[in-house]
Amino acid sequence: MKKMLTRSVVCAALTLSPVALAQDAAPTEAPTATPASKPGAEAVKSTWDYFYKGQGQGPVLVEAKLCTEVAKDGPNKFECIAEVDPSAGVKAGTSVMLWQAYLVPQGDSIEDLMVQVKQGTTVRETKDVKVKGDGWRARQWTGVRLNKPGSWTVSVMRGDETLKELQVKVN
Repeated sequence: MKKMLTRSVVCAALTLSPVALAQDAAPTEAPTATPASKPGAEAVKSTWDYFYKGQGQGPVLVEAKLCTEVAKDGPNKFECIAEVDPSAGVKAGTSVMLWQAYLVPQGDSIEDLMVQVKQGTTVRETKDVKVKGDGWRARQWTGVRLNKPGSWTVSVMRGDETLKELQVKVN
């Protein structure tokens, strides 16, 4: 009986091992992003207070990136998924977007933002940007033209104040 039980176990192991190996070899999902660090209670309270009670104080520009692609659907919808490497730059004439993420107080509508594009010191383009405090994060992407080789600066401005400047080389 003991010998028969041992043979059954060995037979089962040999039969199931290719299945187990196949499962191990199956393609895995794309690695998940590094988890965000947990903010302190004071940071969360400060953010809540600003969102719910900061009307009239303007937006907080949280992120700005130059991108060649923004996701239209899926888990990364409305996220910059192809960021421009500023040192490598882009080829002249490449479609580029300035992707922005703001915290805007609930119910506010901000209409005095602009994106300014300069080649060297020459302003080549200025575009108005509007964001609303409809949710925790207001995202906006603005298409810009970088059509000539050289050093370019893309800025997010509110009135005379520069909120963020990004440098990019155009080849």
